[in-house]
Amino acid sequence: MRLVIARCAVDYEGRLSAHLPMATRLIMVKRDGCVAIHADGGAYKPLNWMNSPNVVVEAPGRWMVTNPKGEQLIITIDEVLSDSSHELGVDPGLQKDGVEAHLQELLAGACHTLEDGMILVRREHRTEIGPVDLLCRDASGRAVAIEIKRRGEIDGVEQLVRYLEFMERDPALRPVRGMFVAQVIKPQAKTLAAERGIICVEVDYDALRGIERAQTSLF
Repeated sequence: MRLVIARCAVDYEGRLSAHLPMATRLIMVKRDGCVAIHADGGAYKPLNWMNSPNVVVEAPGRWMVTNPKGEQLIITIDEVLSDSSHELGVDPGLQKDGVEAHLQELLAGACHTLEDGMILVRREHRTEIGPVDLLCRDASGRAVAIEIKRRGEIDGVEQLVRYLEFMERDPALRPVRGMFVAQVIKPQAKTLAAERGIICVEVDYDALRGIERAQTSLF
């Protein structure tokens, strides 16, 4: 991972336009090509970012980040205060809490309750950026990547989007559908999922433990 602290301005052009005026910020470049701009505040959320795959072209005082979707992030650098790189190694992934892990186990054994004709290929399917919870095939044979959360929020949808981007590179899988599953999914997460073509399914954990009574709601 490369960490650059610099006085910079940032301009994004893509689905919309955004401008960050000149200020001191952290520029984070991950091994997978993701570029994120952070301020000293605002919790973990970047001010702006570009998910991989990206092309980063550096010139004196200016970085241009582009992707195949036609989006671009232009970072105008006034002064570099620090520039360092660190090898983090392979991350083992997030350890799920008991309910979330049990949800995954239950749904792996009965993924047809999420959609008629769905069959399990494998649990914890590996991608270059971590494992997606379930890899399934739908009734037509299309690959389906399923991410399972106890509470469905925007971050979980964004996580699934990143997995899908990497899985689409595998000719044995593409095209890959996405399905976001949780006990409760927030309206903002449903909106983002719909925009990205991802299906949301809410499940009843107590009902799943008596799987023959499982009920799902599709949005």
